Amino acid sequence: MVSSNNIQADSSGQVPEVGTELELDVTNVAHGGIFVARHEGRVVFVSDTLPGERVRARLTDANKKSFWRAETIAVLSAAPERQPHVWSAAAIERAPEDRAGGAEFGHIALGFQRELKRQVLADALQRMAGVESDVTVEAVPVGRNASPGDAMDGTGWRTRIRLHVADDGSIGPYAARSHRVIAVGDLPLAERSVEAAAPLDTRFPGAASVDVVAPSVGDVQVLVAEKDARGKRMPTPRKVIREVVGDREFRLDAAGFWQVHSRAAETLYRAVQDSIDEADFDPRASNLDLYGGVGLLAAAVGDRFGSDVRITSVESDPQATDFAAENLSDWIGARAQTDRVDRYLQGIVRDAGALESGRQQAATVVLDPPRAGAGKAVVDQLGALGPRRIVYVACDPVALARDVALFAGHGYELRALRAFDLFPNTHHVESVAVLSR
Repeated sequence: MVSSNNIQADSSGQVPEVGTELELDVTNVAHGGIFVARHEGRVVFVSDTLPGERVRARLTDANKKSFWRAETIAVLSAAPERQPHVWSAAAIERAPEDRAGGAEFGHIALGFQRELKRQVLADALQRMAGVESDVTVEAVPVGRNASPGDAMDGTGWRTRIRLHVADDGSIGPYAARSHRVIAVGDLPLAERSVEAAAPLDTRFPGAASVDVVAPSVGDVQVLVAEKDARGKRMPTPRKVIREVVGDREFRLDAAGFWQVHSRAAETLYRAVQDSIDEADFDPRASNLDLYGGVGLLAAAVGDRFGSDVRITSVESDPQATDFAAENLSDWIGARAQTDRVDRYLQGIVRDAGALESGRQQAATVVLDPPRAGAGKAVVDQLGALGPRRIVYVACDPVALARDVALFAGHGYELRALRAFDLFPNTHHVESVAVLSR
Protein backbone atom coordinates (compact mmCIF):
# COMPACT_ATOMS: atom_id res chain seq x y z
CA MET A 1 0.00 0.00 0.00
CA VAL A 2 1.35 3.45 -0.93
CA SER A 3 1.86 5.84 1.96
CA SER A 4 -0.21 9.02 1.77
CA ASN A 5 2.96 10.91 2.68
CA ASN A 6 4.04 10.52 -0.95
CA ILE A 7 0.88 12.16 -2.26
CA GLN A 8 0.62 15.93 -2.47
CA ALA A 9 -2.67 17.75 -2.70
CA ASP A 10 -3.61 20.18 -5.47
CA SER A 11 -4.31 23.86 -4.74
CA SER A 12 -7.73 23.01 -3.30
CA GLY A 13 -6.08 20.93 -0.62
CA GLN A 14 -7.62 17.75 -1.96
CA VAL A 15 -5.56 14.69 -2.89
CA PRO A 16 -6.93 13.49 -6.25
CA GLU A 17 -7.85 9.86 -6.63
CA VAL A 18 -6.85 7.59 -9.49
CA GLY A 19 -9.65 7.94 -12.02
CA THR A 20 -10.09 11.67 -11.48
CA GLU A 21 -10.62 13.48 -14.79
CA LEU A 22 -8.70 16.66 -15.64
CA GLU A 23 -8.69 19.05 -18.57
CA LEU A 24 -5.08 19.55 -19.66
CA ASP A 25 -3.15 21.63 -22.18
CA VAL A 26 -0.32 19.55 -23.65
CA THR A 27 2.91 21.46 -24.23
CA ASN A 28 5.70 19.11 -25.33
CA VAL A 29 6.91 15.55 -25.84
CA ALA A 30 8.77 13.44 -23.28
CA HIS A 31 10.87 10.33 -23.69
CA GLY A 32 8.93 7.07 -23.83
CA GLY A 33 6.05 8.04 -26.11
CA ILE A 34 4.27 10.25 -23.58
CA PHE A 35 3.57 13.97 -23.47
CA VAL A 36 3.81 16.75 -20.93
CA ALA A 37 1.02 18.89 -19.49
CA ARG A 38 0.70 20.81 -16.24
CA HIS A 39 -2.10 20.97 -13.72
CA GLU A 40 -1.80 23.91 -11.32
CA GLY A 41 1.97 23.80 -11.74
CA ARG A 42 2.38 20.05 -11.42
CA VAL A 43 3.76 18.02 -14.33
CA VAL A 44 1.34 15.46 -15.70
CA PHE A 45 2.59 12.86 -18.19
CA VAL A 46 -0.20 12.04 -20.63
CA SER A 47 -0.50 9.32 -23.27
CA ASP A 48 -2.32 9.33 -26.63
CA THR A 49 -2.06 13.07 -27.29
CA LEU A 50 0.50 15.49 -28.77
CA PRO A 51 1.74 19.06 -28.22
CA GLY A 52 -0.81 21.79 -28.81
CA GLU A 53 -3.85 19.77 -27.80
CA ARG A 54 -6.34 20.29 -25.02
CA VAL A 55 -7.59 16.96 -23.73
CA ARG A 56 -9.69 15.41 -21.03
CA ALA A 57 -7.51 12.86 -19.26
CA ARG A 58 -8.00 10.35 -16.47
CA LEU A 59 -5.39 10.09 -13.70
CA THR A 60 -3.70 6.69 -13.48
CA ASP A 61 -1.03 7.57 -10.92
CA ALA A 62 -1.11 10.43 -8.40
CA ASN A 63 1.37 8.93 -5.93
CA LYS A 64 4.51 10.78 -7.03
CA LYS A 65 5.66 14.02 -5.44
CA SER A 66 6.96 15.55 -8.67
CA PHE A 67 4.52 14.32 -11.31
CA TRP A 68 1.30 12.49 -12.05
CA ARG A 69 0.35 10.20 -14.94
CA ALA A 70 -2.84 10.26 -16.97
CA GLU A 71 -4.39 8.77 -20.10
CA THR A 72 -6.35 10.73 -22.68
CA ILE A 73 -10.02 9.86 -22.89
CA ALA A 74 -11.21 12.72 -25.14
CA VAL A 75 -9.63 15.35 -27.37
CA LEU A 76 -11.20 18.75 -26.74
CA SER A 77 -9.00 20.72 -29.15
CA ALA A 78 -6.97 18.74 -31.68
CA ALA A 79 -3.51 19.69 -32.95
CA PRO A 80 -3.21 20.03 -36.73
CA GLU A 81 -0.82 17.05 -36.79
CA ARG A 82 -3.43 14.66 -35.37
CA GLN A 83 -4.67 12.03 -37.83
CA PRO A 84 -6.98 9.02 -37.60
CA HIS A 85 -4.96 6.30 -35.90
CA VAL A 86 -3.30 3.86 -38.30
CA TRP A 87 -4.52 1.00 -36.07
CA SER A 88 -8.15 1.08 -34.99
CA ALA A 89 -7.28 -1.27 -32.10
CA ALA A 90 -5.16 1.52 -30.58
CA ALA A 91 -7.39 4.49 -31.39
CA ILE A 92 -8.67 7.15 -28.98
CA GLU A 93 -12.23 5.94 -29.57
CA ARG A 94 -11.41 2.83 -27.52
CA ALA A 95 -11.32 2.83 -23.73
CA PRO A 96 -7.67 3.29 -22.63
CA GLU A 97 -7.50 -0.16 -21.05
CA ASP A 98 -8.58 -1.72 -24.37
CA ARG A 99 -6.10 0.09 -26.63
CA ALA A 100 -3.47 -2.17 -28.16
CA GLY A 101 0.12 -1.20 -27.41
CA GLY A 102 3.00 -0.88 -29.81
CA ALA A 103 1.80 2.02 -31.99
CA GLU A 104 1.78 4.92 -29.54
CA PHE A 105 2.51 7.56 -32.23
CA GLY A 106 0.00 6.17 -34.74
CA HIS A 107 -2.36 9.14 -34.26
CA ILE A 108 0.33 11.63 -35.37
CA ALA A 109 1.22 12.60 -38.96
CA LEU A 110 4.37 10.73 -39.96
CA GLY A 111 6.53 13.78 -40.62
CA PHE A 112 5.67 15.26 -37.23
CA GLN A 113 6.45 11.94 -35.53
CA ARG A 114 10.02 12.37 -36.79
CA GLU A 115 10.15 15.94 -35.52
CA LEU A 116 9.05 14.76 -32.06
CA LYS A 117 11.72 12.05 -32.08
CA ARG A 118 14.29 14.66 -33.08
CA GLN A 119 13.23 16.84 -30.17
CA VAL A 120 13.59 13.97 -27.68
CA LEU A 121 17.06 13.07 -28.99
CA ALA A 122 18.30 16.67 -29.10
CA ASP A 123 16.88 17.44 -25.66
CA ALA A 124 18.48 14.34 -24.09
CA LEU A 125 21.90 15.22 -25.54
CA GLN A 126 21.68 18.83 -24.39
CA ARG A 127 20.32 18.07 -20.93
CA MET A 128 22.45 15.03 -20.05
CA ALA A 129 25.64 15.57 -22.07
CA GLY A 130 25.69 19.31 -22.69
CA VAL A 131 25.83 18.67 -26.44
CA GLU A 132 23.90 20.83 -28.90
CA SER A 133 22.78 18.87 -31.96
CA ASP A 134 21.00 19.79 -35.18
CA VAL A 135 20.36 16.12 -36.01
CA THR A 136 17.40 15.21 -38.21
CA VAL A 137 15.55 11.89 -38.13
CA GLU A 138 15.87 10.30 -41.55
CA ALA A 139 13.03 8.42 -43.18
CA VAL A 140 13.83 4.85 -44.21
CA PRO A 141 12.13 3.38 -47.30
CA VAL A 142 9.70 0.57 -46.60
CA GLY A 143 11.09 -2.68 -47.97
CA ARG A 144 9.76 -5.76 -49.69
CA ASN A 145 6.06 -6.43 -50.27
CA ALA A 146 5.13 -2.87 -49.27
CA SER A 147 2.63 -0.65 -51.04
CA PRO A 148 2.96 3.10 -51.72
CA GLY A 149 0.37 3.62 -48.99
CA ASP A 150 2.57 1.83 -46.47
CA ALA A 151 5.36 4.32 -47.10
CA MET A 152 2.94 7.22 -46.71
CA ASP A 153 1.56 6.18 -43.33
CA GLY A 154 4.47 4.21 -41.85
CA THR A 155 2.86 0.78 -41.91
CA GLY A 156 3.88 -2.59 -43.38
CA TRP A 157 7.48 -2.64 -42.08
CA ARG A 158 7.71 -5.13 -39.22
CA THR A 159 9.22 -8.50 -40.15
CA ARG A 160 8.85 -9.81 -36.60
CA ILE A 161 5.81 -9.74 -34.33
CA ARG A 162 5.37 -11.25 -30.86
CA LEU A 163 1.81 -12.05 -29.81
CA HIS A 164 1.07 -12.87 -26.19
CA VAL A 165 -1.27 -15.56 -24.90
CA ALA A 166 -4.16 -14.85 -22.54
CA ASP A 167 -5.41 -17.30 -19.92
CA ASP A 168 -8.09 -18.56 -22.30
CA GLY A 169 -5.51 -19.27 -25.05
CA SER A 170 -6.43 -16.30 -27.24
CA ILE A 171 -3.54 -14.25 -28.59
CA GLY A 172 -2.79 -10.62 -29.32
CA PRO A 173 -0.57 -7.70 -28.35
CA TYR A 174 -0.50 -6.37 -24.83
CA ALA A 175 -2.56 -3.33 -24.01
CA ALA A 176 -0.53 -0.15 -23.79
CA ARG A 177 1.49 -0.02 -20.54
CA SER A 178 -0.04 -3.34 -19.43
CA HIS A 179 0.32 -7.12 -19.62
CA ARG A 180 -3.33 -7.54 -20.57
CA VAL A 181 -3.75 -9.33 -23.92
CA ILE A 182 -5.92 -7.49 -26.46
CA ALA A 183 -7.68 -9.40 -29.23
CA VAL A 184 -7.12 -7.72 -32.61
CA GLY A 185 -8.19 -8.39 -36.17
CA ASP A 186 -5.23 -6.85 -37.96
CA LEU A 187 -1.55 -5.93 -37.54
CA PRO A 188 -0.98 -2.88 -39.75
CA LEU A 189 2.65 -2.26 -38.74
CA ALA A 190 3.58 -5.78 -39.85
CA GLU A 191 4.75 -6.76 -43.29
CA ARG A 192 1.78 -8.05 -45.22
CA SER A 193 3.15 -11.61 -45.25
CA VAL A 194 3.51 -11.47 -41.44
CA GLU A 195 0.00 -10.12 -41.00
CA ALA A 196 -1.43 -12.80 -43.29
CA ALA A 197 0.37 -15.60 -41.42
CA ALA A 198 -0.48 -14.40 -37.90
CA PRO A 199 -2.95 -16.90 -36.39
CA LEU A 200 -5.06 -14.22 -34.70
CA ASP A 201 -8.19 -16.40 -34.55
CA THR A 202 -6.41 -19.48 -33.17
CA ARG A 203 -6.16 -20.37 -29.48
CA PHE A 204 -2.94 -21.61 -27.92
CA PRO A 205 -3.86 -22.88 -24.44
CA GLY A 206 -0.86 -23.22 -22.17
CA ALA A 207 1.50 -21.34 -24.48
CA ALA A 208 3.45 -18.23 -23.51
CA SER A 209 3.76 -16.43 -26.84
CA VAL A 210 3.52 -16.77 -30.60
CA ASP A 211 6.20 -15.17 -32.79
CA VAL A 212 5.67 -14.56 -36.51
CA VAL A 213 8.93 -14.04 -38.43
CA ALA A 214 9.43 -13.22 -42.12
CA PRO A 215 13.07 -13.72 -43.10
CA SER A 216 14.34 -12.16 -46.30
CA VAL A 217 14.88 -15.67 -47.72
CA GLY A 218 12.28 -18.42 -47.34
CA ASP A 219 8.84 -18.79 -45.81
CA VAL A 220 7.25 -16.99 -42.89
CA GLN A 221 7.83 -18.85 -39.63
CA VAL A 222 5.28 -19.18 -36.81
CA LEU A 223 7.05 -20.02 -33.53
CA VAL A 224 5.07 -21.08 -30.48
CA ALA A 225 6.82 -20.79 -27.11
CA GLU A 226 5.44 -23.09 -24.43
CA LYS A 227 5.49 -22.57 -20.66
CA ASP A 228 7.50 -24.69 -18.24
CA ALA A 229 6.12 -26.14 -15.01
CA ARG A 230 6.61 -22.79 -13.26
CA GLY A 231 4.74 -20.89 -15.95
CA LYS A 232 7.87 -19.36 -17.43
CA ARG A 233 8.36 -18.93 -21.16
CA MET A 234 10.52 -21.68 -22.68
CA PRO A 235 12.80 -21.20 -25.71
CA THR A 236 11.37 -22.27 -29.04
CA PRO A 237 13.09 -25.12 -30.91
CA ARG A 238 15.97 -23.90 -33.03
CA LYS A 239 15.02 -23.03 -36.59
CA VAL A 240 17.74 -21.64 -38.87
CA ILE A 241 16.74 -18.83 -41.20
CA ARG A 242 18.67 -16.66 -43.66
CA GLU A 243 18.77 -12.88 -43.89
CA VAL A 244 20.41 -11.03 -46.77
CA VAL A 245 22.06 -7.60 -46.56
CA GLY A 246 23.48 -6.39 -49.86
CA ASP A 247 25.42 -9.32 -51.28
CA ARG A 248 25.98 -10.98 -47.90
CA GLU A 249 23.90 -13.72 -46.30
CA PHE A 250 23.55 -14.19 -42.54
CA ARG A 251 22.35 -17.35 -40.82
CA LEU A 252 20.62 -17.13 -37.45
CA ASP A 253 17.94 -18.71 -35.33
CA ALA A 254 14.42 -17.59 -36.22
CA ALA A 255 13.86 -16.67 -32.57
CA GLY A 256 17.18 -14.84 -32.28
CA PHE A 257 17.75 -11.10 -32.51
CA TRP A 258 17.57 -9.37 -35.86
CA GLN A 259 16.40 -5.86 -36.67
CA VAL A 260 12.61 -5.78 -37.04
CA HIS A 261 12.25 -3.19 -39.83
CA SER A 262 12.66 -4.80 -43.23
CA ARG A 263 15.33 -2.24 -44.20
CA ALA A 264 16.91 -1.72 -40.78
CA ALA A 265 19.81 -4.17 -41.07
CA GLU A 266 20.87 -2.69 -44.41
CA THR A 267 20.45 0.87 -43.12
CA LEU A 268 22.64 0.32 -40.07
CA TYR A 269 25.18 -1.73 -42.05
CA ARG A 270 25.64 1.21 -44.46
CA ALA A 271 25.58 3.82 -41.70
CA VAL A 272 28.37 2.07 -39.79
CA GLN A 273 30.45 1.82 -42.95
CA ASP A 274 29.91 5.52 -43.66
CA SER A 275 30.88 6.42 -40.07
CA ILE A 276 34.45 5.12 -40.41
CA ASP A 277 37.00 7.38 -42.06
CA GLU A 278 39.32 5.28 -44.20
CA ALA A 279 42.27 7.53 -43.29
CA ASP A 280 41.74 6.76 -39.58
CA PHE A 281 41.05 3.04 -39.87
CA ASP A 282 43.78 0.52 -39.08
CA PRO A 283 42.88 -3.00 -40.30
CA ARG A 284 45.60 -4.52 -38.09
CA ALA A 285 44.45 -2.82 -34.90
CA SER A 286 42.42 -4.64 -32.23
CA ASN A 287 39.09 -3.58 -33.70
CA LEU A 288 36.00 -4.65 -31.77
CA ASP A 289 32.32 -5.31 -32.46
CA LEU A 290 30.64 -5.26 -29.03
CA TYR A 291 27.18 -6.75 -28.41
CA GLY A 292 27.85 -8.25 -31.82
CA GLY A 293 24.87 -10.59 -32.23
CA VAL A 294 25.29 -12.74 -35.34
CA GLY A 295 27.97 -10.47 -36.82
CA LEU A 296 26.03 -7.88 -38.85
CA LEU A 297 28.13 -4.84 -37.94
CA ALA A 298 31.44 -6.70 -37.88
CA ALA A 299 30.58 -7.73 -41.44
CA ALA A 300 29.93 -4.09 -42.32
CA VAL A 301 33.50 -3.27 -41.26
CA GLY A 302 34.99 -6.26 -43.02
CA ASP A 303 33.07 -5.73 -46.24
CA ARG A 304 34.33 -2.17 -46.45
CA PHE A 305 37.98 -2.71 -45.54
CA GLY A 306 38.77 -6.23 -46.73
CA SER A 307 39.06 -9.83 -45.61
CA ASP A 308 42.27 -9.32 -43.63
CA VAL A 309 40.63 -6.86 -41.20
CA ARG A 310 41.32 -7.85 -37.63
CA ILE A 311 38.07 -7.64 -35.64
CA THR A 312 36.61 -9.49 -32.66
CA SER A 313 32.85 -9.73 -32.24
CA VAL A 314 31.81 -10.12 -28.58
CA GLU A 315 28.35 -11.42 -27.67
CA SER A 316 27.02 -13.03 -24.49
CA ASP A 317 24.55 -15.37 -26.24
CA PRO A 318 26.53 -18.50 -27.21
CA GLN A 319 24.11 -19.48 -29.97
CA ALA A 320 24.43 -16.03 -31.58
CA THR A 321 28.21 -16.27 -31.26
CA ASP A 322 28.19 -19.62 -33.07
CA PHE A 323 26.26 -18.04 -35.92
CA ALA A 324 28.60 -15.02 -35.92
CA ALA A 325 31.61 -17.32 -36.27
CA GLU A 326 29.95 -18.93 -39.29
CA ASN A 327 28.81 -15.63 -40.79
CA LEU A 328 32.31 -14.11 -40.48
CA SER A 329 34.23 -17.21 -41.52
CA ASP A 330 35.51 -15.77 -44.79
CA TRP A 331 37.68 -13.22 -42.93
CA ILE A 332 41.00 -14.52 -41.70
CA GLY A 333 41.23 -11.75 -39.12
CA ALA A 334 37.71 -12.08 -37.69
CA ARG A 335 36.72 -14.08 -34.65
CA ALA A 336 33.61 -14.39 -32.48
CA GLN A 337 33.92 -14.47 -28.70
CA THR A 338 31.22 -15.57 -26.27
CA ASP A 339 31.39 -13.33 -23.21
CA ARG A 340 29.70 -10.49 -21.43
CA VAL A 341 31.05 -7.25 -22.85
CA ASP A 342 32.04 -5.79 -19.49
CA ARG A 343 33.86 -8.97 -18.48
CA TYR A 344 35.64 -9.25 -21.82
CA LEU A 345 36.84 -5.65 -21.68
CA GLN A 346 37.93 -6.04 -18.08
CA GLY A 347 40.11 -8.93 -19.14
CA ILE A 348 41.85 -7.15 -21.99
CA VAL A 349 42.37 -4.01 -19.88
CA ARG A 350 44.04 -6.18 -17.25
CA ASP A 351 46.11 -8.41 -19.51
CA ALA A 352 47.19 -6.23 -22.45
CA GLY A 353 50.93 -5.79 -22.95
CA ALA A 354 52.58 -2.83 -24.65
CA LEU A 355 52.11 -4.17 -28.19
CA GLU A 356 48.45 -4.98 -27.67
CA SER A 357 47.85 -1.62 -25.93
CA GLY A 358 49.10 0.10 -29.07
CA ARG A 359 46.73 -1.95 -31.21
CA GLN A 360 43.86 -1.08 -28.90
CA GLN A 361 44.60 2.63 -29.11
CA ALA A 362 44.59 2.41 -32.92
CA ALA A 363 41.31 0.49 -32.94
CA THR A 364 37.81 1.28 -34.13
CA VAL A 365 35.14 -0.02 -31.76
CA VAL A 366 31.58 -0.59 -32.92
CA LEU A 367 29.03 -1.18 -30.18
CA ASP A 368 25.29 -1.84 -30.39
CA PRO A 369 24.16 -2.25 -26.77
CA PRO A 370 20.65 -3.16 -25.62
CA ARG A 371 18.12 -0.47 -24.79
CA ALA A 372 19.69 0.23 -21.39
CA GLY A 373 22.87 1.39 -23.13
CA ALA A 374 26.51 0.51 -22.49
CA GLY A 375 26.66 1.95 -18.98
CA LYS A 376 29.46 3.20 -16.78
CA ALA A 377 31.48 -0.01 -16.41
CA VAL A 378 31.77 -0.58 -20.17
CA VAL A 379 32.43 3.10 -20.90
CA ASP A 380 35.15 3.25 -18.25
CA GLN A 381 36.83 0.15 -19.67
CA LEU A 382 36.72 1.54 -23.20
CA GLY A 383 38.10 4.80 -21.87
CA ALA A 384 41.00 2.90 -20.34
CA LEU A 385 41.68 1.10 -23.65
CA GLY A 386 41.57 4.41 -25.53
CA PRO A 387 40.42 3.34 -29.03
CA ARG A 388 40.80 5.86 -31.82
CA ARG A 389 37.15 5.84 -32.84
CA ILE A 390 33.90 4.61 -31.30
CA VAL A 391 30.83 4.00 -33.46
CA TYR A 392 27.85 3.70 -31.13
CA VAL A 393 24.56 2.31 -32.48
CA ALA A 394 21.79 3.27 -30.05
CA CYS A 395 18.12 2.39 -29.82
CA ASP A 396 17.41 4.67 -26.85
CA PRO A 397 18.16 8.43 -26.94
CA VAL A 398 18.39 8.87 -23.17
CA ALA A 399 20.80 5.94 -22.75
CA LEU A 400 22.88 7.30 -25.62
CA ALA A 401 23.02 10.78 -24.09
CA ARG A 402 24.03 9.37 -20.71
CA ASP A 403 26.82 7.34 -22.30
CA VAL A 404 28.01 10.31 -24.41
CA ALA A 405 28.38 12.21 -21.12
CA LEU A 406 30.33 9.29 -19.61
CA PHE A 407 32.62 9.10 -22.65
CA ALA A 408 33.26 12.84 -22.32
CA GLY A 409 34.82 12.09 -18.96
CA HIS A 410 37.44 10.07 -20.85
CA GLY A 411 38.09 12.81 -23.40
CA TYR A 412 35.77 11.59 -26.17
CA GLU A 413 33.64 14.08 -28.07
CA LEU A 414 30.59 13.45 -30.22
CA ARG A 415 31.86 14.06 -33.77
CA ALA A 416 28.89 12.94 -35.86
CA LEU A 417 25.33 11.75 -35.34
CA ARG A 418 22.66 10.30 -37.60
CA ALA A 419 19.18 9.19 -36.60
CA PHE A 420 16.82 6.87 -38.47
CA ASP A 421 13.08 6.32 -38.24
CA LEU A 422 13.24 2.53 -38.12
CA PHE A 423 10.10 2.25 -35.98
CA PRO A 424 7.35 4.39 -37.59
CA ASN A 425 4.21 4.99 -35.51
CA THR A 426 6.14 4.26 -32.30
CA HIS A 427 8.30 6.58 -30.18
CA HIS A 428 11.48 4.61 -30.87
CA VAL A 429 14.37 6.02 -32.89
CA GLU A 430 17.72 4.48 -33.87
CA SER A 431 20.92 6.55 -33.82
CA VAL A 432 24.49 6.08 -34.99
CA ALA A 433 26.99 8.25 -33.12
CA VAL A 434 30.72 8.68 -33.75
CA LEU A 435 33.02 9.61 -30.85
CA SER A 436 36.73 10.26 -30.78
CA ARG A 437 39.32 12.14 -28.75
